[in-house]
Amino acid sequence: MDLNVGEIIRLKKPHPCGNSEWEILRTGMDFRLRCMGCGHQIMIPRKQVEKSIKQVKKPETDKRL
Repeated sequence: MDLNVGEIIRLKKPHPCGNSEWEILRTGMDFRLRCMGCGHQIMIPRKQVEKSIKQVKKPETDKRL
């Protein structure tokens, strides 16, 4: 699965704060994710992220240039 830094992913299970959207901060064998609700950051193995992804949103780019 091709995931990049800056993309927003929706996971199957919500975070305890109630939000299920996460921003990708780092990729590799492990992912660093930041909760879009409360800002909590976690490190999680790639295999677990790929298994629990529900949706991927591409980052919005400035198209005025």
